Amino acid sequence: MLLDADTCYRALLARDARFDGVFFVGVETTGIYCRPVCRARTPGRDRCAFYRTAAEAEGASFRACFRCRPELAPGLGPIDAVSRLSAAAAQRIDTGFLNEASVDDLAAELGVTARHLRRAMVAEIGVSPVDLAQARRLALAKQLLHDTSLALADVAFASGFASVRRFNAVFQGRFGRPPSALRREVGTSGTQGSIALRLDLRPPFDWDALLAFLAGRAIPGVEAVDESTYRRTVRIGDRTGWVVVRREERRHALVADVSLSLAGALMPLAALLRALFDLDAHPEAVASHLGRDPALAPLIGARPGLRVPGSFDAFETTARTVLGQQVSVRAASTIGARLAAAFGEPVVTPFADLHRLTATATSVAAAGEDSIAALGMPRARARAVLAVARAFASGSLRLARASDPDAARADLLALPGVGPWTAEYVAMRALGWPDALPASDLVLRKALGGLTPRGVVTRAEAWRPFRSYAVMHLWTHAARGSAP
Repeated sequence: MLLDADTCYRALLARDARFDGVFFVGVETTGIYCRPVCRARTPGRDRCAFYRTAAEAEGASFRACFRCRPELAPGLGPIDAVSRLSAAAAQRIDTGFLNEASVDDLAAELGVTARHLRRAMVAEIGVSPVDLAQARRLALAKQLLHDTSLALADVAFASGFASVRRFNAVFQGRFGRPPSALRREVGTSGTQGSIALRLDLRPPFDWDALLAFLAGRAIPGVEAVDESTYRRTVRIGDRTGWVVVRREERRHALVADVSLSLAGALMPLAALLRALFDLDAHPEAVASHLGRDPALAPLIGARPGLRVPGSFDAFETTARTVLGQQVSVRAASTIGARLAAAFGEPVVTPFADLHRLTATATSVAAAGEDSIAALGMPRARARAVLAVARAFASGSLRLARASDPDAARADLLALPGVGPWTAEYVAMRALGWPDALPASDLVLRKALGGLTPRGVVTRAEAWRPFRSYAVMHLWTHAARGSAP
């Protein structure tokens, strides 16, 4: 979103939550920068400077507000005015890529030179890759100091710093006080058995519909959903554990209780959870656009905060989608549980119904076609699952948020047993692409009056760039559990 300063100031005066995370305001007389929803007294217009990102405000020597806590603001979504290159780079930085690799490595992964990547990010986001990564580390560290009882050394390493000395120096330089001073000011919170991660979002937010969708597709043993929480086992790198996510009723936020075993993977975990629950969406923008369609307007009025569920594990989502071809939602979940039981590893959690890590692409790729088919599927589908696993394991198929959706679709369609419906559904969830359209979906076609797939494509043209959200509204309205 490209906003002028006057629009930003009006949003600041109104404390408009729609703009939370879209811009930040630096107050020149205090040297502090805030979110537009900050409850502090609003400064005069002549004392405000506006920035696209928190990192850009920090680059201008402003310090983060301790009241509104800019580190918790929702991030950029796929609809924001950032090129695919900068969005993909920012997404990887959010997962901690530069904590263990270089800018050259990041540029090589994205197929450009490091110089071009720096130039693009400075022009579009306002900061270099290194500065953005540093801002992300400091933001997570500040959040952990506020919200957990982790020891300072654990905070340093959990935030991606290579040493406590470096953490102390960078924190002192940015906030004008050492981490220990902030910890003394705010005290400690949280329990000794888990870490609480707060994940802010833009309202409205339809948590009930999101849970209902995920509940129907949960893989027994790996995931569990009840009327108020989402739980799952987690593997990130060589770390394993569990997470429980619930709605924070007092704020526009979710709270994730994370096992201590995942303390070193909090940055990528937070990014995965934000993706799974579509927390960086702009629901007002989606509703305003799709609400122009007379058929969609009442659906959006009934559920203005409906999200498109994302993916916690791209291979898991893709394999689960292939398993769901031509079978019921429940049957696909049953076979998914068998896949996890056969090829996933056991894990200890405090929950009796969570005891298995999801199957990895490597473990499934090493299996034979007979072993996969024995789980209860036709041999052709077993070959498709095996092909997907081998593509992920070899690196020839890489599905990440902000990836090029056209290239990802082409790579998926090149695999045996993967058709347009599967490719579009995976684009919706694993890529978080807001404009995917599984035009051949039977529930979708019926909801639109029995249109042909070609007719669905024509009908949906006016929904661009939010066709994924329109599909979710139609699926949800038609019948929960009928979607794939």
